[in-house]
Amino acid sequence: MLNYTTDELKAILNQAEAEYASYVKQELKLDMSRGKPSSAQLDLSNDLFDIKYDKTKSKVDYRNYGILEGIPEIRGLFADLLGVTADEIIALDGTSLAIMYGSVQRAMQFGVYGGSKPWGEQGKIKFLCPVPGYDRHFAITEKFGIEMINVPMTMYGPDMDMVEKLVSTDASIKGIWCVPKYSNPDGITYSPQTVKRFASLRPAADDFRIFWDNAYFAHEVYGYNDELVNILQECKKAGNEDMVYMFASTSKITFPGAGVSCVVMSKNNVAFNKKIMGIEMIGPNKLNQWRHYEYFKTADNVYKHMAKHAEILKPKFDAVTNTLDELKAQGFISYNKPRGGYFVSVFTPKGTAKEVIRLCNEAGVVFTPAGSTYPYKNDPDDSNIRLAPSLPPVDELEKAIAVFAVAVKIAAVKQALGM
Repeated sequence: MLNYTTDELKAILNQAEAEYASYVKQELKLDMSRGKPSSAQLDLSNDLFDIKYDKTKSKVDYRNYGILEGIPEIRGLFADLLGVTADEIIALDGTSLAIMYGSVQRAMQFGVYGGSKPWGEQGKIKFLCPVPGYDRHFAITEKFGIEMINVPMTMYGPDMDMVEKLVSTDASIKGIWCVPKYSNPDGITYSPQTVKRFASLRPAADDFRIFWDNAYFAHEVYGYNDELVNILQECKKAGNEDMVYMFASTSKITFPGAGVSCVVMSKNNVAFNKKIMGIEMIGPNKLNQWRHYEYFKTADNVYKHMAKHAEILKPKFDAVTNTLDELKAQGFISYNKPRGGYFVSVFTPKGTAKEVIRLCNEAGVVFTPAGSTYPYKNDPDDSNIRLAPSLPPVDELEKAIAVFAVAVKIAAVKQALGM
């Protein structure tokens, strides 16, 4: 990756170490570890608090028990946003992560529609995990004792040759995690061909499921709306409509943890899961669903709202990617510049990511720990680092990424010089 003479490397190191020492003296306290919306983004949705429920507008009283699948209005809104029908949606409470956890738990205890028996009664089972990926996905499967298998990401999505081979030959593989649009952390949107290959999988297991976490379906940063082919519609064409669970929420649209979320699935899957969920709960927070529907009403209004988020996020992503572009041009890193989502994924020279994070921490800048984007927190190349630009103000981001840049140079040059 580094194409410099020994003298040039030593000069780079001397300058980087001097810059690093100056940052240490500043006693910085900066945090780029999690992808949280900023206060300015949260303020965009404050009018939600002013919406009062009007029982005359609903067929039933949403203040009472019932409607396990969520109110029809919010399911209709999600249907328009996600390109499905309302009867293919179960709308629930604040976070899609809880639905994902529940979906795995139900499969472990009770199985899935069309399966022969619960996952938990089948001995050792496995999930495919595109890497780098979302740490909380990996935490769910690890919690249930499910073995995780790394699948490399490409610029078009997961390595589908590997996915197809493994899924078709190993009946112990029960699922795969996917963040198909502006993926966490690489920011890659799966190509149409990748989505169609997913839909056409022929699993050896009769109870295999694609966990399609469509977290960033409306989360553009630069105004370019990447096309993502509709996985459920493609599964229908391939005769596999029961194979996919799609998840979405308003967590980074309105208020994280206090929004609404949903799972999209075939009508067979809806009926199967509702029978189990009816024991877990009587119904979701319908008043919050009502507030969200009344606030947005249409998919177009959601996209207009997200354009306001983009106005806040763009300068922050620019502050980070401008420096990363320089590092990339100098040969110190590789990375994909995302067009949406919440993260930037950086690859440093192999064997240096943990050292980069250590140097940053000692200078008062916190990033997601190295290895977090891989199952079991084990990046075999010790190379990937996830950056989260959304929360800090621009001036803090500029300092944080400057510290990151000198840390990368120090770690990379020392490795190259055998120090």
